[in-house]
Amino acid sequence: MSNTSTRADDILRCARSLIVRGGYNSFSYADISKVVGIRTASIHHHFPGKADLVRVLVVQYRQEVEAGLAELERNVADPVEQLRAYLGYWEGCFTDMDDPFCVCALLAGEAPVLPEAVALEVRAHFRNLAEWLTTVFERGAAEGRLRLAGTARVEAELFMAGVHGAMLSARAYGDATTFAAIARPLLERVSA
Repeated sequence: MSNTSTRADDILRCARSLIVRGGYNSFSYADISKVVGIRTASIHHHFPGKADLVRVLVVQYRQEVEAGLAELERNVADPVEQLRAYLGYWEGCFTDMDDPFCVCALLAGEAPVLPEAVALEVRAHFRNLAEWLTTVFERGAAEGRLRLAGTARVEAELFMAGVHGAMLSARAYGDATTFAAIARPLLERVSA
């Protein structure tokens, strides 16, 4: 792993890739140890337990998402274009197979068995994303750029669920193009 990052960063990066590949219960500290090239005791030094590690990872992921959404708000004024850019981000992830799944969406599927500290962070991610989408839908409706069949909040939740569903379908079919085939019509449906 990189010499410029810390061991904790290497551990978090490895855990993230393992979660994206298989979820919370698909890996152990021994798996991370093999990839990062350190003893499991060293991992425990940074993260006493798996729940600690994954909670920190989700907090870090949430911060990345919030920074990305804030940058989108600064650089793209039009609500339709904001939604298009959001979809484009995920479409690019699937095309490159760089990070082709929302970490929190994967973990949400395991919510009943997640440690409470991790589940709280996952729920906070969904709330924050839904709030951002709601403001985009409100602004889009007020500007006549989006047609809403329900409230902005309901439309935001439908859009978010559709995007995450498109991720699942692309994974299930083993076809990256499935994401765009499902996600693009979500935007077309609400565009005025």
